[in-house]
Amino acid sequence: MAKENLTDKKGNLTIIAGPMFAGKTKELLKLIHFAQEDQKEILIFKSFLDTLSSTEITAYSNKKVIVINKSKEINEHLKKYPRTETIFIDRLHFFDLGIVKTLNKIVKKGYLVVAAGLDQDFRGKPFENTAFLLALAEKVIKLASVCRVCQQEARMTQRLINGRPVLTNDPVILVGDKEIYEPRCRIHHVISKLETAIGEKVN
Repeated sequence: MAKENLTDKKGNLTIIAGPMFAGKTKELLKLIHFAQEDQKEILIFKSFLDTLSSTEITAYSNKKVIVINKSKEINEHLKKYPRTETIFIDRLHFFDLGIVKTLNKIVKKGYLVVAAGLDQDFRGKPFENTAFLLALAEKVIKLASVCRVCQQEARMTQRLINGRPVLTNDPVILVGDKEIYEPRCRIHHVISKLETAIGEKVN
């Protein structure tokens, strides 16, 4: 019986999305663990824009996280590691828009792809690449955190500089952790003193 080719398999795209501090990387780690238990050959990628440590993933999976500048570089690494079956991507929102086309083509070739990232920026607007891939995904895992103000479910990310909400014209990408970001519900998410994410005035 002839050995099954990777291209004979049906690819699949899973997107893990939600605000910061919702456990997206933890969910990604769980799926990495499952893939390794199934003895699948995997590759893990992150964007060069992501300057936060990847130590947790490396320690947990014993796999080095590959840092890339452009999403199309994923294809070059797949050529280097032709036995790869599953691709994992952390912090999807940091990738260029070309990640949509790249991952769609990879899935069509039969690869399993799991990508985790923010679905909204600090203004409450969709990250374009994540939004496209959410629409294309076979499976979506939407996570929530806890609002720092009211302790209710939070699906948005609040950016604070010196403890104050920022304005809408701030840069969309600003790498940081708990020192400038916190989870918020829709009611308590504010992008300036006078405006919420959907344009309502704040008293």
